[in-house]
Amino acid sequence: MEGGGGVEGASDGEGERADASSGRRRARGKAEGGSGDPEKWAREVCLRALERGPRTRAQLAEALRRKEVPDEVAERVLGRFTEVGLIDDEAFAQSWVQSRHNGRGLARRALAAELRRRGVAEETVNDAVETLDAEQEEETARRLIARKAAATRGVEPGKRMRRLVGVLARKGYPPGTAYRVVREVLDEEGADVEEPPEGAEFD
Repeated sequence: MEGGGGVEGASDGEGERADASSGRRRARGKAEGGSGDPEKWAREVCLRALERGPRTRAQLAEALRRKEVPDEVAERVLGRFTEVGLIDDEAFAQSWVQSRHNGRGLARRALAAELRRRGVAEETVNDAVETLDAEQEEETARRLIARKAAATRGVEPGKRMRRLVGVLARKGYPPGTAYRVVREVLDEEGADVEEPPEGAEFD
């Protein structure tokens, strides 16, 4: 019985070693994309990601980490993609600001937060949002509220004001800008406008 137990234990050990070896092979295969060339695999990962749309360097670096591409290989590939212009965080940030502002009405504050979440450097973020001037931002806010105001007619004035200010706040507009734009739009409509609470401060 003891001899049998010894054989069984040896079998278990061999199975564990085989599993470990298999796991290492799978990891190498994942990093090399089955080609035996991790750099080629890294390029393929980046190109597939870019086919779906522009990506920041940080986003591509994260994609390579998920594919277990070695750090030194990832840096070489990302550096090369940057050199040839396939990665351009400045162009990405500026395009993002304009498209998201025009398409979703987002203000500079919200746009900056989105770019930071995508790994864009702070200086690049600041430069990009500065391409959106205050006059353009305010005009977008006014158009948003003009559309929303039509759908809130008949709502109690105080509730209506809070609802419309909330629309702009969620899109990143400062409280002072949001209140002033809503008030102006409602004044033009001839609607009753609730005054802000005494002591309320807006930036």
